[in-house]
Amino acid sequence: MTRQADSKTGRLALVVIARNEASCIRDCLESAAGHVDRMIVLDTGSTDATVSIAEQCGAAVHHFTWNDDFAAARNAALDLSTADWNLVLDADEIIAGDAGQLGPATLGSERFIGLLPVTSEFDLQDEVETATSWLPRILPAGVRYHGRIHEQPVADLRRVRLDVQVRHSGYQQAQLEHKQGRNRTLLLKMLEESPDDAYLLYQTGKDFEVYRQFGDAVSYYEKALAHTAPGDAFRHDLVLRMIYSLKRAGQLEQGIQLAELEMPNWPHSPDFFFALGDLLLDWATRNPEQAVQDILPIVESSWAKCLEIGEQPALEGSVNGRGSFLAAHNLAVLYDGLGNAQQAAHYRRLAADLRSRNNEVTG
Repeated sequence: MTRQADSKTGRLALVVIARNEASCIRDCLESAAGHVDRMIVLDTGSTDATVSIAEQCGAAVHHFTWNDDFAAARNAALDLSTADWNLVLDADEIIAGDAGQLGPATLGSERFIGLLPVTSEFDLQDEVETATSWLPRILPAGVRYHGRIHEQPVADLRRVRLDVQVRHSGYQQAQLEHKQGRNRTLLLKMLEESPDDAYLLYQTGKDFEVYRQFGDAVSYYEKALAHTAPGDAFRHDLVLRMIYSLKRAGQLEQGIQLAELEMPNWPHSPDFFFALGDLLLDWATRNPEQAVQDILPIVESSWAKCLEIGEQPALEGSVNGRGSFLAAHNLAVLYDGLGNAQQAAHYRRLAADLRSRNNEVTG
């Protein structure tokens, strides 16, 4: 049941576009219903139960002919809203935890773009890990989108980070299989029009990476990095993904060169030092004659640096645990391999303790 609006100022609508999202749209709508005054779903051609589920949840459902343009669909959905503010979610996202900042005390008369921490779940080494991006999801009335895909709001308004947690399941393997090929086609169309757009190049590389096509991912990441400004919010995630993709593509020397160049830019990023340790461990495996004397001590210090820095969720693309339990786990495995049972046991206990604390915080 949606909340009752206290006044015109602060009225909030949920706006969702969807197609064949029967497996997840109920969770999305139910998570938001108590925080908004109205729910709008724009269906772009579902052949499953998406529409009936949305109606059961109390959403007003409208229809739109899909034209390979996410901004067009988003804007058509926003045109249906008369609210002062709009909360934009995807059907595979839910509001998690405290959503107090969606209330009128925050969404008052001053217009701004609200950035929400969207935590994506992804399958990695037989476990589900999470990474966080700050995305524009709270829009004042009248703001519209631009871009066929990975669309962005067009407005000369300040960006404000709001502590309203959003969880996204779309990078898990089952969801990726469901939408394989769709995003890439749109990204490549946009790159034909804007071949030097760093953000589009980054997102295209990311699409190749999530489908494990690491060589192609590296190619797009290299182009993106060449056109990225130091202050671009996505640059942190771009650098990390490029290091990882170079490692997975077997281009270890290039990965090490990139890490050396980028290290001065990320002294407070546990993710950077985690990726560096991971990269160097592969190098040590490939070059065993150098491993114990030269390489493994740097691997050890890199993961220890992660623990020293701690979690930094404000960094774009930060992976939960790299500043705590994941780093401690890696150190335990490293010391096991080195035959140091005492240190291995210490870091196993630390990893378990840090993971338990993290679970208490994240629920």
